Amino acid sequence: MLRTRILTAIVVLPLFLLALLYLQNIFWAALLLTLAVIGSREWCNLAGFSVRNTIIFMILTTLIGGELLFLLSEAAETNAYTSAMVWVYVLSALFWMSYVPFQLKHPRRITNAPTLMLIGWLVLIPTILALYQLRVISPALLLGFMGTIWISDTAAYFAGRAFGRRKLAYHISPGKTWEGVAGAMLAVIIYGLTWVLVFADGAYMETLIPLLIILMVLGIMGDLFESLIKRQAGVKDSGRILPGHGGILDRVDALTAALPAAILAVQVFNSFQT
Repeated sequence: MLRTRILTAIVVLPLFLLALLYLQNIFWAALLLTLAVIGSREWCNLAGFSVRNTIIFMILTTLIGGELLFLLSEAAETNAYTSAMVWVYVLSALFWMSYVPFQLKHPRRITNAPTLMLIGWLVLIPTILALYQLRVISPALLLGFMGTIWISDTAAYFAGRAFGRRKLAYHISPGKTWEGVAGAMLAVIIYGLTWVLVFADGAYMETLIPLLIILMVLGIMGDLFESLIKRQAGVKDSGRILPGHGGILDRVDALTAALPAAILAVQVFNSFQT
């Protein structure tokens, strides 16, 4: 399994980086929409949709996601920091900061198809919009925020393996511990300090590091929320498209919570700078 995971990462990660750095915006948008459609198919499986509801959800995801990406791309041509999609990012923030913590504390299986569709869109669509707009602003900035999540996940894993005693959410994900969270926070603080000192000449320390810690916390909630949905669905992975890694949702679970908040924070910060 470990060998398969490593081989998949060796193939997929360079392809993703090449796409992020060199694809024209229109092709980047097409790639993001494709990933959203694949993710929507995985969400249908997790939600237990009927064939009819699966078709409806996937078609609407394609139409809504495609239209919003088109509107965002037009607005971003004249202003990369456009607030055209701020309402989507705000809805995402409200979802992750209010509904999800309550659901994690008091898990309740949702069976209503329209509600599950709405949750699926709140998970998928703000993420692809954030991936598009952050790349338009700066591919390096997008990688920096994604790196926060990758470093957090890695540090939490190793700190949890080495020191983990107190379970974070045993009923959802038995492997996660508070010691892992502490390790993730320490790693993110060091990462933030390095970012500030190396790339920003010491500026923005009082805003960037708290933001990265917030993104780390949101990333953990995104991970736990998908784990909860998978546990309720009785499956280990959301899909099988990435050998050794599962599905698209398995790879972006933390990003779905963190990236919309990241672009929202960037927009707020930019509004104070102008």
